[in-house]
Amino acid sequence: MTYLKLSVTSLFAVLMMVVTFNALADEAPIEVYWEDLVPEGFNELAPPSVQHNGEMSQLQPDAPVVDTFDGKRVKIPGFVVPLEGTAELTTEFLLVPYFGACIHVPPPPSNQIVYVKFEEGVRIDNIYDAIWVTGKLSTDGWKGDIASVGYRLTGEAVEGF
Repeated sequence: MTYLKLSVTSLFAVLMMVVTFNALADEAPIEVYWEDLVPEGFNELAPPSVQHNGEMSQLQPDAPVVDTFDGKRVKIPGFVVPLEGTAELTTEFLLVPYFGACIHVPPPPSNQIVYVKFEEGVRIDNIYDAIWVTGKLSTDGWKGDIASVGYRLTGEAVEGF
């Protein structure tokens, strides 16, 4: 009888874990926009088209970040600046708020760049199109040859914007 009681208790515990996991997996990510990643009162410089004078260095490499979404599952729109991958799959990229950032114009402030990593890689059909990226956001910065970055995102999915 004790064995049966233990088995029913164990089965119930496993069932509850599955239900909880499915509820969390189905939970919609928080939609985050670029202005949400800038602390209130932070004086961002003029748009790159106004400030670009031939200099390609990042203007605000240590811009402050917002902790509100740290550790949260989010969905954020932007444009891809590929860093690593193959012709078919991209494993690492920078997500930026406007096309050409970090390539044709100086990088935006670090709090306006998200370093994204997909363990298995993800297909990016056209880097000229805006996309939504879903994943877990972190305020752990990242520094590369192109720019300093204020946020990291562990990628889960990419879809058209």
